[in-house]
Amino acid sequence: MDLTTYVSNLGREFATLAEANGEEARALVERLTGSLESAIRMTLLEALSAASDEITSDLAPGSVELRLRGRDPQFVVSLPPTERPADTAGQEPAEIGAPEGSVPISEDGPSSRINVRLPEALKAAIEEAAAKEGRSVNAWLVRAAAAGLQRADRERRPEPRATASRSTNRLTGWVR
Repeated sequence: MDLTTYVSNLGREFATLAEANGEEARALVERLTGSLESAIRMTLLEALSAASDEITSDLAPGSVELRLRGRDPQFVVSLPPTERPADTAGQEPAEIGAPEGSVPISEDGPSSRINVRLPEALKAAIEEAAAKEGRSVNAWLVRAAAAGLQRADRERRPEPRATASRSTNRLTGWVR
């Protein structure tokens, strides 16, 4: 990501403001623009870094990193690994394990409001857990509920018979 465009635009804005105030103000802005460039660039980098931290907290266990390559920032996105059983490779994540007739669990789409009455101790524990993950209480509750439903569904499904094809990390056979 090239910040030069943004820094130059800000310099032009300063110059435009200075022209309205006369020759002396314009000369002052020209002298300051060179020294302000590094401060502007640093401020933009801090804003981008804060944004990547905020995105990372919502993307956990994935992450977004801001790296500098020379003078230019670069975003690196690391998505969480997805483990799917071999027999579900063609299905969408929201469809995996969804019982027939049920609504697939997904964070996309319209949301609806629900009121929940919790014991004060449980509410405090939920708020603490959400804060530890850097999430809002609502986002934490949505993820916890979805994970609980998926876990309950997995427990209802019969376990497949143990076969050699079940393990993706093992190979069997003969080698010459």
